[in-house]
Amino acid sequence: MSEATHERYAQVLDKASGDLTTAAIATMERDLDWFHDLDAEHRSWISLIAHAGIAQCAEWMRTGSAPVDVTGTVFGAAPRGLTRHVTLHQTVAMVRTTIEVIEQHAARLFGPEDVEDVRRELASYAREVAFATADVYARAAESRGQWDARMEALVVDAVVRGEPEEVIRSRAAALGWEADGDVVVLVGAAPVGPTAGDGSVVDDVRRRARAAELSTLTSVQLERLVVLLGGVHDLHEAGEAVVDAFGPGAVVIGPGVDHIAHAHRSARAALAGLRAAVGWAAAPRPVLADDLLVERSLAGDGHARRALVEGVHTRLSESDPTLHATLTTFLETGASVEAAARRLFVHPNTVRYRLRKVREVTGLEPLDPRGAYTLRVGLTLGGLLSSSSDQRRTPL
Repeated sequence: MSEATHERYAQVLDKASGDLTTAAIATMERDLDWFHDLDAEHRSWISLIAHAGIAQCAEWMRTGSAPVDVTGTVFGAAPRGLTRHVTLHQTVAMVRTTIEVIEQHAARLFGPEDVEDVRRELASYAREVAFATADVYARAAESRGQWDARMEALVVDAVVRGEPEEVIRSRAAALGWEADGDVVVLVGAAPVGPTAGDGSVVDDVRRRARAAELSTLTSVQLERLVVLLGGVHDLHEAGEAVVDAFGPGAVVIGPGVDHIAHAHRSARAALAGLRAAVGWAAAPRPVLADDLLVERSLAGDGHARRALVEGVHTRLSESDPTLHATLTTFLETGASVEAAARRLFVHPNTVRYRLRKVREVTGLEPLDPRGAYTLRVGLTLGGLLSSSSDQRRTPL
């Protein structure tokens, strides 16, 4: 095809670009259901894209199918944010409609003798636009992915640092966080090896959480992996769903909270548990932060110490003083029911009955070594705190 013919085709399209744009928009309004749901601003941007596409098609004709910057000239007419409101499928439909409108008017614009040549040129141009469309959306997705990853890390960091709840709430909302059920924080070592610290760790957590129908925000902080899970209805099941994404060592599950804005409470307990988990060599993986109250208390965690005293000493004292005395005697006699019964001058079955009541009140089993250990430390701390309070109240 000669340069003169190319130039003639281009001039025809340039002259008819306004009418073709109007016809293309009218066709979209008639045939594309989603077009009606757009607001006036986005409809006007699509009109500009259609007009730019037709103008660029004229340039394509003029240059004889030489490479041109379709991405910049066609889609550069619209703001980047348009890709958030118009999907790739919708954009393809829009481009296809515009090309079809040009083809429909080809006979009238160019004459029967040129129709076939024009349609071949349009087919080549349509392929180029298709690749450009994919490139635009791929770049937009990559940019959003990078932005989302940075924002996700900021949200997790805000939770770990205990920043104001409004900061956490607003940043999570920017990520589109929506989750029913409790929110929990899990902490543990990040995986070791060549993939440690890169996006594959976060992707692994997301894949596992998605399989368990859980929402997630994840961040690798140096050698530590922090995972927020939303939509949690069972702490153990949530932990089991993602525990294999962590590196070796303890993985601690913080208590559930009702909203991501309160997730710093779960993170605080989980981090304290991770520091203290070395004190319980036989701890399960994952382990609840509340199951590490003894180790956390001994490590200096004031929140854990108060929770342990409240859960053991205070509950037993307020429930039934005889339970407190029986448990104390039972533990002091080497966890022997018979020895405790002799010292208390009661039948062994009475001791067993009272120990069952202790289990009901505290949720801890006195006949289990771990439960007995937790109860003993709880009673000791309660006694120490009570003694300190009495001394403060005693006048000099």
